[in-house]
Amino acid sequence: MIRSLLYLIGIVACSLGLFIIPPTNPAFGLIGGLATGLAVPLLDTVLANRRYLLFAWYAVRYRSSHIRISASYLFRIKIGNQYLLIKGKRFSQYQPIGGVYKVTPSAKATLNKIGALDDNLVPIDEISENDLRIRIAAKNLVSFIRWFESGEARETSPWREFYEELIKSEILPSKDFPYIYHDYVRREFRPLRFSAYAQSLELLIADIYELIPTASQTTDLLQLRRVGHPDTLWADENQIRRRGVLPGHNQDVNIAEPAIWTL
Repeated sequence: MIRSLLYLIGIVACSLGLFIIPPTNPAFGLIGGLATGLAVPLLDTVLANRRYLLFAWYAVRYRSSHIRISASYLFRIKIGNQYLLIKGKRFSQYQPIGGVYKVTPSAKATLNKIGALDDNLVPIDEISENDLRIRIAAKNLVSFIRWFESGEARETSPWREFYEELIKSEILPSKDFPYIYHDYVRREFRPLRFSAYAQSLELLIADIYELIPTASQTTDLLQLRRVGHPDTLWADENQIRRRGVLPGHNQDVNIAEPAIWTL
């Protein structure tokens, strides 16, 4: 950011010089070349850090406010044209397998440095302890994003929630799931919004992974879809986008919004 500011100051100074110095003066060409030379690295810097520009804007616009942040990972598990969802633990809804990232004890120093506060929406218990659900001053948003993207002092593997929700619960057999393969799909930064539940500004972050099942794991998933389980739901894209509603039918299931992010 400081480097970009210096480039910008240099370009502005050169531009002012071009207005003052006559075009016939040899210095005119030198200053024009210098302005061009400064513009190129400035553009490179802006492009390399463009994902931070929006967060910097949030930090300035909402500098006197706090932002609730929830950072999670979600699985896309698809068989045919249907996606596997699981019943939520806290709310009566179906959602993708996954959950909020955990932080390690060494994250405390960084979070204290940016003034992070505990989340006041979800009670802190054995399940939610060390979850990456926090509240920070908007002015520290860019610092938080840089730390989060570094992967330092936080969970970076999606295995824990997969294991807890599908293997430990015996929804899928542990013998066929000693490990999983998965592709990283993308990182979702949902637009900053006011949350009626949290009564504050809220930024939701979600890493999307796609399960790449082995042959035996595919067989188990097909068996699960055929037999069913009271805590799971197989839904197609249309039903997910409609949040569980099927035209002409009473709504008997509620699908959480994050399921749409995995499509």
